Amino acid sequence: MGVSVEAKTEIVRIDINDETLIEAAKILGTKSAAETVLAALREVVDMQRRVEAFDNLAKMAAEGDFDVLLDKRNYRP
Repeated sequence: MGVSVEAKTEIVRIDINDETLIEAAKILGTKSAAETVLAALREVVDMQRRVEAFDNLAKMAAEGDFDVLLDKRNYRP
């Protein structure tokens, strides 16, 4: 994506559609605009991490890393 963001706290003024902000706040259970934006950003980061973890599991499965689990004798006493 090529986006570079410096990791520091700063005040940023942005225009946000009121209806979208209200809808997002309802979904996220947040009470302020700042809380809603931060929660939405966290959700995006968490979603990307979940996608990457799923892709990693799919790769491991394709490589046969879990084949030992196909036979229950391998993991049950």
